[in-house]
Amino acid sequence: MTITPPTPTLQGPAIEITGALHDRYDEILTPAAIAFLTELHHRFASRRHDRLADRMRRRFEIGNGHDPHFRADTAHIRDDASWRVAGAGPGLEDRRVEITGPTDPKMTINALNSGARVWLADQEDATSPTWKNVVEGQLSLRDAIRGELSFTSSEGKEYRVTAERTPTIVMRPRGWHLPEKHIAFIDRAGRRTAASGSLVDFGLYFLHNAQALIEAGRGPYFYIAKLESSDEAKLWDDVFSFSEEYIGLPHGTIRATVLIETLPAAFEMDEILYELRDHCAGLNAGRWDYIFSIIKNYRGRGARFVLPDRSEVTMTVPFMRAYTELLVQTCHKRGAFAIGGMSASIPNRRDPEATARAIEKVAADKKREAGDGFDGTWVAHPDLIPTAQAEFDAVLGDRPNQVDRQRDDVQVQASDLIDLHIGRPITAKGVRDNVSVAIRYLEAWLRGLGAVAIDNLMEDAATAEISRSQVWQWIHQDRTTEDGTAITAEYVEELITGVLREATRSAGDRFDDAAEVFREVALREEFPTFLTLGAYARYLD
Repeated sequence: MTITPPTPTLQGPAIEITGALHDRYDEILTPAAIAFLTELHHRFASRRHDRLADRMRRRFEIGNGHDPHFRADTAHIRDDASWRVAGAGPGLEDRRVEITGPTDPKMTINALNSGARVWLADQEDATSPTWKNVVEGQLSLRDAIRGELSFTSSEGKEYRVTAERTPTIVMRPRGWHLPEKHIAFIDRAGRRTAASGSLVDFGLYFLHNAQALIEAGRGPYFYIAKLESSDEAKLWDDVFSFSEEYIGLPHGTIRATVLIETLPAAFEMDEILYELRDHCAGLNAGRWDYIFSIIKNYRGRGARFVLPDRSEVTMTVPFMRAYTELLVQTCHKRGAFAIGGMSASIPNRRDPEATARAIEKVAADKKREAGDGFDGTWVAHPDLIPTAQAEFDAVLGDRPNQVDRQRDDVQVQASDLIDLHIGRPITAKGVRDNVSVAIRYLEAWLRGLGAVAIDNLMEDAATAEISRSQVWQWIHQDRTTEDGTAITAEYVEELITGVLREATRSAGDRFDDAAEVFREVALREEFPTFLTLGAYARYLD
């Protein structure tokens, strides 16, 4: 079935919904929502494509020996001490613990009952972007914001929101690079392209919920993922300004927190804050995608830029310390919150020893973040909230944040951000773990699951990206394991065979497809910029 705007022009622009329509989808894909998506794409789709082309050029330059640097043409922005960002909106004043997770009804209810200060309602890396997840995630959010959400599992267990105070919702739409293949945009010239996942996710959530959120004493708040430049931030700012005007909200009602999770963005933090200053609440240290971005940009630059086992790339290695300390300093200088990242360790309620190890690791991670000046942090599991909160309570006390801590002691040079020397080896276990984790994650992702507990770690698209990109780089840089084994495509193919042999198979599993996706993104000569793009186009409904 195709839905078009209520009053399309003869020559467009227009939006067409090509995905199947199920129960209640008409509550999200309303004529008003489609008209809004049409306007968003008409005004901003072309600029989105320009920014993606900029990414390709920048990646080509880095790959050919031109290291990123702090821009000379924007030095006046960095040197001007007078400007500040808008800062926290209502309900965002205290963000000491934020829980992240997908937006299906069960996970939405669990997040709202978790006791966290903020819930990152994730339509991006923690969500497999099936058409069902995209639309029904919007339904979950719509119902939750209106106090109407409930869920009964297939086993008959009922889930309801029972918390007296629920977290402030900050919704994360998909990044600029991701399309929405179930919605087409037709421009005035009649050209037909897949819609932008970013504009679809943002537009549907904003149009349906902005007013209800404001009436509840909160607001339309967003996490912005995968930015690579201040030009991309400017594009988002223009989207926000137009959207506020479109429904009659005061300028600056929207608040955005930007994830600094790409290497190019780390060199433009001031500029990103500046372009979003009327709408910006802060920055987040998106650690896992940041590591992936470094590997992606430096994958062909030689042995000096090859990282060891994923488990050795911790937040305490020098280049990660430089990145996070610069983020805190930059945020606080501009009145913005600095939010820490997610430790992958999670508890296992069936394994007390694993739970104890996870809590110990998370406590150390959050103690470091609070001590460094972060104003809050992420967790991926409700059982970790008390641990994280205790570490931030110890530093913050009754204060809602520590933005007043300026970190004038931090002196980060461009070279510090790309000094990747760690001094640890690549091990056979590290290679095997990467292959195993990536395939097992992809198998779940192909079944519609975006956040998956594997070996007592929370894996999402970002951690899977690290795993497959390391394998690609190790092969193409002729690396060997600690015991002298050459890491070749043939060696990795043997590991893939072993993972499939050891997997617990069932009717309808997607392990064979997952292995094929892994081969495409880790073993082929060309390096796909994102593992999800090809898999989305080929496999997801």
